Amino acid sequence: MRLFQATALFAALASTAAFAAEIAPTEVSYEDGAVSAPLSAQPGDAANGRVIVGDKSQGNCVACHAVSDLSDVPFHGEIGPPLDGAGDRWSEAELRGIVSNAKMMFPESMMPSFYKTEGFVRPGNAYTGDAADDTFGPILTAQQIEDVVAYLATLKE
Repeated sequence: MRLFQATALFAALASTAAFAAEIAPTEVSYEDGAVSAPLSAQPGDAANGRVIVGDKSQGNCVACHAVSDLSDVPFHGEIGPPLDGAGDRWSEAELRGIVSNAKMMFPESMMPSFYKTEGFVRPGNAYTGDAADDTFGPILTAQQIEDVVAYLATLKE
């Protein structure tokens, strides 16, 4: 019985520690536009990040950026710079800052802030067409940001 209780206590503490390690959008610390601390307790998953970058219902980065690695995804945009070589041009901290809130590094950027919940007016609640209320979260979760960063870091020249 004591072993079961100790195991349950350890599991509860471990899950609390993992949850506590996630940084809320309002608590992100930018240093010259870069974010050095990971936003989630889990490391980024580059394979999932690749899906998010090309998925129109998630990150949809290809709406504005071309990515040679995503040749299976149609209709790449040309508004933003190509993402090929992003892993060579930017550090992990810089990529995390750009994906979280590009305006912190590039004030004139048209790129949406994927991990921000205040300080702007959203025209609607995500992509639903409904008016925004006070309960909406960021466009991407902390883990999704980490996954996208892990994927972008793999894009080398």
